[in-house]
Amino acid sequence: MKQRRLGKTGLVVSEIGMGTMTFGSMADESTSHAIMDCALDNGVNFFDTAEMYPVPPSPKWAGQTEEIMGKWLAGRSRDSIILASKVTGPGGGWFLGPVRSGNSGLDKHNIIRAIEGSLTRMGTDYIDLYQTHWPDPELPLEETMEALDRVVESGKVRYVGCSNQNAHGLMKSLWVSADHAFARYETIQNNFSILNRRFEDEIAEVCRREQVSLLAYSPLAGGVLSGKYQDGAWPANSRFTDYRADPNRGERMTQRFINEKTLATVDALQDHAKSCDMTVAAFATAWTLTRDFLGSTLIGATTVAQLEETLTAANATIPADILAACDELSKKIMYPMG
Repeated sequence: MKQRRLGKTGLVVSEIGMGTMTFGSMADESTSHAIMDCALDNGVNFFDTAEMYPVPPSPKWAGQTEEIMGKWLAGRSRDSIILASKVTGPGGGWFLGPVRSGNSGLDKHNIIRAIEGSLTRMGTDYIDLYQTHWPDPELPLEETMEALDRVVESGKVRYVGCSNQNAHGLMKSLWVSADHAFARYETIQNNFSILNRRFEDEIAEVCRREQVSLLAYSPLAGGVLSGKYQDGAWPANSRFTDYRADPNRGERMTQRFINEKTLATVDALQDHAKSCDMTVAAFATAWTLTRDFLGSTLIGATTVAQLEETLTAANATIPADILAACDELSKKIMYPMG
């Protein structure tokens, strides 16, 4: 497994990281531990979680993923694992209610409470990378960055990052950190895949110029790029099958991700993947690794077999002509996933 340095940090991580948001919901504890064992055995040293996980969201579940990870970490060499987590912020408060700390925003009080909760649930005395899960546009960035700087100075966090942020928000945070000598965002964790390349419109250039690394989440577009929704299929226990059954958001969510353009794109990508001797899931993951602003691609899995298939992307090569063909496909999609 190749490794890459994150931002200007001392963190050198596997270019494929383990995303854990289904641990505790779609994958039970024993399965989650087996998946993490497999990842570690295959050279993955970067594990990403959040105080609000698992997903699908439920107040009764929030925090369970960190607890599952804490049991897995026990007895292992902590220094051999790069551990990332997130404070929720206002974007997740709609379902967390009073259960976790982040539902009121990214003020000092909630950030301090959140880091203590995550450390307790995972049974560790520090987190390598601590991220804001959603921006808090109602709060001055100075307060958020000062609070994050404080947890770094305390030794409970090594570096900080953001998630679901835009170019303006990332650049403004870097200005605030520079002006006040606060710890700065070294990473940005955003949605990025062949089906959603919005990151490349503006934020990628900020990352290049300011040495901030992308942590790409949903490289399989929520499972669409696995090919399992082709030909009208709605497999049981799959994310969009479950969303489809939700009367409040089912049609909106499924149409956003699964539509004529995205399904046609997956058909074309299956042919490209076959020419590279890969499954379409591995191909889609390998494609993200060709981006120069990438720090690590975060993949999820609900079974060991799924993980093993996707991890084959680590040693894959995509020829230049195939990459060019992917660019042409992207132009036709017009970023339907937003």
